[in-house]
Amino acid sequence: MTAPFSDLAGLRARLCDLPQPDAVATGDAQSRNAQLTKPAGALGRLEDLAIWYAGWRGDARPRLIRPQVTVFAGNHGVVTRGVSAFPAAVTAQMVGNFDAGGAAVNQLAEAFGATMTVHPIELDRPTADFVETPAMSEADLVAAMALGWAAVNPEADLLVAGEMGIGNTCSASAIAMALEGGAALDWTGRGTGVDNPGLARKVDAVTRGVARIEGEADPIEVLRQLGGREIAAMAGAILAARHHRIPVILDGFICCAAALVLHRAAPGVLDHAVAGHQSAESAHARLLEAMGKAPLLSLGLRLGEGSGAVLAIGVLKGALACHSGMASFAEAGVSDG
Repeated sequence: MTAPFSDLAGLRARLCDLPQPDAVATGDAQSRNAQLTKPAGALGRLEDLAIWYAGWRGDARPRLIRPQVTVFAGNHGVVTRGVSAFPAAVTAQMVGNFDAGGAAVNQLAEAFGATMTVHPIELDRPTADFVETPAMSEADLVAAMALGWAAVNPEADLLVAGEMGIGNTCSASAIAMALEGGAALDWTGRGTGVDNPGLARKVDAVTRGVARIEGEADPIEVLRQLGGREIAAMAGAILAARHHRIPVILDGFICCAAALVLHRAAPGVLDHAVAGHQSAESAHARLLEAMGKAPLLSLGLRLGEGSGAVLAIGVLKGALACHSGMASFAEAGVSDG
């Protein structure tokens, strides 16, 4: 599917007049939940998840049968500053691993019945070093977001957007700092496992990159200045899912940095999204708090790839199985009090 925009003006238009959940389906799902054979509220957040999902799918008794996982890969010019424990060549190597079915996210996608696609984005042309200059041109930003939009299958009933890109935690940290304030140390962690000198170089890059655009308040421009193609593509995919009324499970720190751009650009744009997990990356909890998203899981993961969000598909499937499959008090012949 081709994205319905070819320039920044068109992109910004897609942030307006956003589709809303089906109020009738939401109300009917709430009514059904109140009639199921359990004490009120006994399934905790599973009840809220099922009702949320029902509203976005327009079905008071939904099932999850076509989840999509789409992984975007990009390379970052800031890597030349020694901000990662791995060289940029690993990005392409991992794309090959995804294609061969050998990565963790492949196993998780198969385990939870998700279709997975992989989208390397100009790996031979890294973004510019955001410490010195804008990471992307306007054309590059629009192209990456359009690619993300087009990667979403309109027939999917759930989306997980994942990423691969050596250096992308540095980029995500810079985006978060630019949009949320604070110091670089508040947002910058060890990513792939950099040592203390590497962490110092990473903090320096984030500090200088954000200082270069000091005062910039436009989230889309922040993404262009500091982001990566795979981060922009995730933002495009999440926005496309909203327009298709496809619920989204957000992954870790890097995915949430992409989501934060949308959140700051159009409040409420992430109403169709839940946080799959809280990762071990030090600033992820703070980023989730900034977006008002409580994680479904917290397992100390820090892999990326969409892995934590894919794992959370199981939680959502469980919520929907209970909501849509349980008997009501009347059906079961059980007294409801």
